[in-house]
Amino acid sequence: MVPGTRLGTRTLFHHWISPSARKVRLALHEKRIDVQEHVQADWERDEAFLALNPAGEVPVLLEPNGVIISDGQTICEYLEEICPDTPLLPGNIFHRAEARRLTAWFDHKFQREVTIPLVSEKLMRRVLGRGSPDSRNIRAGRTNIHMHLAYITWLTERRKWLAGDNMTLADLTAAAHLSLVDYTGDVPWDEHPFARNWYARIKSRPCFRTLLADVVPGVPPARHYADLDF
Repeated sequence: MVPGTRLGTRTLFHHWISPSARKVRLALHEKRIDVQEHVQADWERDEAFLALNPAGEVPVLLEPNGVIISDGQTICEYLEEICPDTPLLPGNIFHRAEARRLTAWFDHKFQREVTIPLVSEKLMRRVLGRGSPDSRNIRAGRTNIHMHLAYITWLTERRKWLAGDNMTLADLTAAAHLSLVDYTGDVPWDEHPFARNWYARIKSRPCFRTLLADVVPGVPPARHYADLDF
């Protein structure tokens, strides 16, 4: 058993800097599922945690009955099954496919082009004590983010939310990634007002409160990070 956890309690192993874990946290709180959150530094070799997930990565959800579920998207799909009354995937099969497509867009393309270049350089390096950030990666991330914010703008000019008329897992996934980049102060919101308005709607939801309270040790957030009015 991982120290600090309680038997018989639903526990999420996460870390503040993991966008996948942030997505799961948003989904859990949007669905109002009670959970104990346990911060796990998954870059450190922890035998108790490896016994839960041999991949050694967060997020991991430990259910009260001992069932272990890992991988952020897998956990979110599982939450849809156990808590269908607050759906994060649309009922219509085509809308559901669109929500999943956009979820994958942010979990893969956005992460590769923006989250990793900016968050890994500006947060992970400091947390791990690995020296100064690589300015080339930061420039690349700051350049790439404009395309993604323009895409959010294009979507939200045509739809109420990213995948349609209702908020879905696609919105939570995009917000999870952007919240990390916003933590470092690298989202050019003023240049993308439609994207900013969409993010403000997500940011003001009760499920977001736990993320806005995050403080990475040794790395304070941008001053506007927890401000609902930016």
